[in-house]
Amino acid sequence: MKQNNLIYLDYNATTPTDPRVVDKMLPYFYEIPGNAASRSHPFGWQAEEAVKIARQQVADLIQVEPKEIVFTSGATESDNLALKGIFEMYHRSGNHIITLKSEHKAVLDTCEKIEKIGGEVTYLDVNERGMVNLEELENAITDKTILVSIMWANNEIGVIQPMKAIGEICQRKGVLFMSDATQAVGKIHVNPKEIGVHLMAFAAHKMYGPKGVGALYVSSKNPRVKVTEQINGGGHEREMRSGTLNVPGIVGFGAAAQIAKDELETEAERLAVLRDRLESELLMIEETYINGDVENRLPHVTNLAFKYVEGEGLMSTFNQSIALASGSACTSASIDPSHVLMALGIGEDMAHSSIRFSLGRFTTEEEIERAIDLVKTGVAKMRERNPVWEMFKDGIDVDSL
Repeated sequence: MKQNNLIYLDYNATTPTDPRVVDKMLPYFYEIPGNAASRSHPFGWQAEEAVKIARQQVADLIQVEPKEIVFTSGATESDNLALKGIFEMYHRSGNHIITLKSEHKAVLDTCEKIEKIGGEVTYLDVNERGMVNLEELENAITDKTILVSIMWANNEIGVIQPMKAIGEICQRKGVLFMSDATQAVGKIHVNPKEIGVHLMAFAAHKMYGPKGVGALYVSSKNPRVKVTEQINGGGHEREMRSGTLNVPGIVGFGAAAQIAKDELETEAERLAVLRDRLESELLMIEETYINGDVENRLPHVTNLAFKYVEGEGLMSTFNQSIALASGSACTSASIDPSHVLMALGIGEDMAHSSIRFSLGRFTTEEEIERAIDLVKTGVAKMRERNPVWEMFKDGIDVDSL
């Protein structure tokens, strides 16, 4: 993906919309302007049919029934609908929710909101690789627990949680299992029914679809899950999410899902090769480390800590030649260290020294080679200006100072 020679390696923040997706969307902006809820004329019928097809395409990607797909404005809304909707629907059975300290803010902030209205939330630690401790999870479940919410794949470090094992624990304990799978869907095989996930949030713009449209999978049987509607006004989407459907966006979502389903394996293999090339070259830089588990992770993501280098300063040396992130796009305005990296226990200095590289469909070998050169040069420049680096090279134990 090129714009003024800019190398885009921030695909976890958002993906460019695939031109094939845009082509499918265009007619629904003008030629077919109908509201999918308008049942009295052909424009409405055409819009309704387009949504039906897209719902099937999205459902096919994650191997669920079309009726189990609730369209939303994005993954953040889906997370809110799932967490708040489950709490309100099942609070008479219990008020306890379990999640991880490394979750996306869409989950953590929503859980904080639930705490303010009477809910109890347990925030579990993760280990130094970003993985949940299964024994701690099982021990945290009480007779008041109604939901476990654990991210399928982390947005900052790409770590994939042991979802099957978590699902088995939830089934054994009789609690619902929700997952924010925004970074996983369309990138790796995701089958919530097989895993035992009962609610799952994801979004189109993370898989080369348009922004402003997402989905929540809600299990319809074994068990049948109900959520309390959070947006009222018409009873759309099986009375779980009211509002006029974003027909062009949903059509784009469906097209993106179909492409992802068809190309997932070959794309993952290609990106893993490029990621490994980038990672292996950058790890040759002295005092550079991988954040997170290196075995259980997404194929297109690496998060690297360049010790004695400030991440934001390093990115400034690229002269805007590479689009990168030091954390989640949702928290990029904050000067605080990444809560995900802090959850790994690496400390503030290392967290501030870390950069996330996320590759995608339009990443080329040439761009990776250029990025390697730019990062290596940038790290060298930053360390030249850092007296702590000079002390380290002189053999002084700077970590103990």
